[in-house]
Amino acid sequence: MANSLVVSYGGKAPVGLQRHQNYCHSLPPLKPFSLTLKNPVSLKYNSLTTLLHRRLSSPTQAALESDIPHPLNEGSVKFRSSKSFEQWDSLTAKFSGASNLPFLLLQLPQITLNARNLMAGNKTALLAVPWLGMFTGLLGNLSLLSYFTKKREKEVIVVQTLGVLSLYTVFAQLALAEAMPLPYFVTTSVVVVAGLVLNFMNYFGWLNAGIWHLWEDFITVGGLSVLPQIMWSTFVPYIPNSILPGATAFVIAMAAVIMARTGKLSEKGVKFVGSISGWTATLLFMWMPVSQMWTNFLNPDNIKGLSAFSMLLAMMGNGLMVPRALFIRDFMWFLGSSWASLFYGYGNILCLYCFNAISREFFLAATVGLFLWIGMALWRDTVVYGYSSPLTSLKELVFSS
Repeated sequence: MANSLVVSYGGKAPVGLQRHQNYCHSLPPLKPFSLTLKNPVSLKYNSLTTLLHRRLSSPTQAALESDIPHPLNEGSVKFRSSKSFEQWDSLTAKFSGASNLPFLLLQLPQITLNARNLMAGNKTALLAVPWLGMFTGLLGNLSLLSYFTKKREKEVIVVQTLGVLSLYTVFAQLALAEAMPLPYFVTTSVVVVAGLVLNFMNYFGWLNAGIWHLWEDFITVGGLSVLPQIMWSTFVPYIPNSILPGATAFVIAMAAVIMARTGKLSEKGVKFVGSISGWTATLLFMWMPVSQMWTNFLNPDNIKGLSAFSMLLAMMGNGLMVPRALFIRDFMWFLGSSWASLFYGYGNILCLYCFNAISREFFLAATVGLFLWIGMALWRDTVVYGYSSPLTSLKELVFSS
């Protein structure tokens, strides 16, 4: 969930330029304005991580407002005294923490290449890196950082923080090469510093609720403005180049936030507005593989610019977070991580294989490894919850039943 796409959304990539996508997502939405639901159910169990789960009134509402963790079904297993439950809780947390390594390795090649070009005085090479597209990824990472800060998922907080810092390092390199205008770099610096400081203070309970709400509003407006613009830009020049989608979404987002703050919306409407930022971050990360596949379809030669190792790292990093998202019944985290692992990492590996850019052994190893891992996660989750079928776990994940 936290690297950058270092190619334009629709155009050809320069030969030899690697594409790196930061999918430390877990793309769940932010908690809506600190509102509480009626009749919350608190479940505490003796393990390394204490989870707070609130039961929602209807399946549709549960899926929509998935920024609130789905409940662990009390009737399914006596998990408070289950050793296997506690062990799997600890292991899934460690898997999430381990995703730091592939995501860090995924970003380092671009940072290293930029540093070499800067030291060689080859500043024009950095013009190929689209800083505007990376800024949208930064907004997504900050949204996810805020979400996981509120959930106290420490391992994923580290993942998202490293993603933000690695992106900012690239921005600094671009500014040094004058490939990014200085005013935009200063604005980006303010956003990054503010985001990291506010999340740090909120994690330790040092932040005023009003200031945190302002930060949530900023993320909501920024995310909703960016998403339709990115989706539109994917299909340029087949459709006219226009800023109308982003501008329209900005106006709608501002109106929604103002109405929510002034009490013009119902309680359900306020909760929906509060979930927008997470949904847009999720959909943004989910759209980027679609954009990549579209580019591969239009320009098959561009497939040579993809690094099979980078795609493998993206698949592994996101795949490591799938068991944790499933275990704590976080629908949006599960959706984002599994989508990125399957459609971005594995999807591009499949494209590389179809164009004879990788060996059959590499493709088969990636295929078997990925599906065995997902199968293991589903099987283990079924066991620790005491269910007879993985479908029960998936049903509970989606519908919170």
